[in-house]
Amino acid sequence: MKTIITIQHTQSIHHTNGMVGSWTDWKLSELGVKQAKSIGQKLKEELANKEFVMYSSDLLRAKQTAEIIANYLGITPILRNELRERNLGKCCGKSVQWLRENIEQQEKTVDDRLFSDAESRRDEWNRLKPFFDEIVSNDEENIIIVSHGDLLSVFNTMFLGLNVEALNLFEIFGLSGGVSYMFENDEGKRFIKRISDMSYI
Repeated sequence: MKTIITIQHTQSIHHTNGMVGSWTDWKLSELGVKQAKSIGQKLKEELANKEFVMYSSDLLRAKQTAEIIANYLGITPILRNELRERNLGKCCGKSVQWLRENIEQQEKTVDDRLFSDAESRRDEWNRLKPFFDEIVSNDEENIIIVSHGDLLSVFNTMFLGLNVEALNLFEIFGLSGGVSYMFENDEGKRFIKRISDMSYI
């Protein structure tokens, strides 16, 4: 039995100032810090007497979220750049309005890129896949992952056993601070019990 809990980082400054997130290093807002503390406290009560390993994106907003939660659980996050948000290229550091006014290509398929130097969804998938294969095949029974909305949407699709082209048809997208619970039983069947549960914040 393997348990995977995914957590989408809590409110970041870029959620409040109209700027693009992506690979730009934004801190959590004051509310985001409070939300992360709430998640940590509730998970501490929920996961009492269970040992977990935590992996986190190394981007600041996810790293901060992970460190706050990990403090409640008495663990240390392992930072992995495979868990970064999708790289949107030249619009990093720019406003969302700039992105909309300067977009080079609308995304209609997983191979389209908003900007010539950005990642496509397939690029993001290929970046994540070795990490995904690693954690589903290792001996760690209880895993927490702290990452970003776009990346976790890709993760959810992988967990369901679908291929990257499925992202052309649907997405399972969460919200900041959302907590999801996934399980794989000893026969290899996978279950998603909760998606982007916002009651933790």
